[in-house]
Amino acid sequence: MTTTRPPDFDDYWAAVAAELGELDSRPEVDPIPIRSTDFADTYSVRLTGIGPYRLFGYLSIPKGEGPFPAIYWAPKYASVLEPVPQGTANGIRSRYVTFACSGRGQRNADQPFAAMFPGLLTEGIDDFEKYIFRGSEADAVRGLEYLASRPEVDRSRVVAIGNDTALIAAALGSGATHVVSTPALFVDTIDSAAKTSAYPLEEINDYLRHNPFSQEDVRRSLSYFDLRWHAPRFAGKSLLMADAPGGVLDASAVNAVAAALPGDSTVHESENSSYKDGLYIEQWVTEQFGFVEPIVPEHWG
Repeated sequence: MTTTRPPDFDDYWAAVAAELGELDSRPEVDPIPIRSTDFADTYSVRLTGIGPYRLFGYLSIPKGEGPFPAIYWAPKYASVLEPVPQGTANGIRSRYVTFACSGRGQRNADQPFAAMFPGLLTEGIDDFEKYIFRGSEADAVRGLEYLASRPEVDRSRVVAIGNDTALIAAALGSGATHVVSTPALFVDTIDSAAKTSAYPLEEINDYLRHNPFSQEDVRRSLSYFDLRWHAPRFAGKSLLMADAPGGVLDASAVNAVAAALPGDSTVHESENSSYKDGLYIEQWVTEQFGFVEPIVPEHWG
């Protein structure tokens, strides 16, 4: 059975937006000297998300005269958050304002809830109102909108980078002009999971093996997060990084998301190389923002 768009999709997310709008983000910003460099200053940022729940992020601002283009690293599906994601050149912070956001359950935002990996993908999944990703996506929106509100940011050049959450945040919130998304969780999730035994999608298979009578409840919860239904809400430019040919979420699957995007979109199939895929992303962002040379880690040279 293919996942379909729920009839109350818009109402579901309007309720999340209303809940988020009722809460002031109450940012606390503190310098982190040990993370600062001669070309950028780093800060810890705490924000309030729905719940209410206190979130965490690393903000980096280049030294010099702005405004600067910005990179938003949306909450990823992992426990650890870095000021600059591993595999990304630290020098990126000399060109861009960057904000790496840690959603509920991730390290530095793990009180009172500490996420389990694997396990987070199915937390509360049998109740669409209590599914953990309802709050997690709101966290991603809060982080994006905070970054876009910073006076140092050139609001005509803000890219959200990450997995499914990057595209969902850009679609639900405001502030992103570009998106780099690597779909991994929310494209016809149950059917996609049935084609693999690899995590994180194997979490869905594990859950359904232990809870076979919950399949329709699980399908309903996941239907609110499917990228195909969120894509029409984002009008900016997009790069979708698909699996290599033959992968569960290769171009044949990801093209359905691209087709729903109203703005310019590019689908790039993985070359099974973190170097080649990373370089492609850096070159795409560089070109989109009007720079000549990408900034890449020295060991890539």
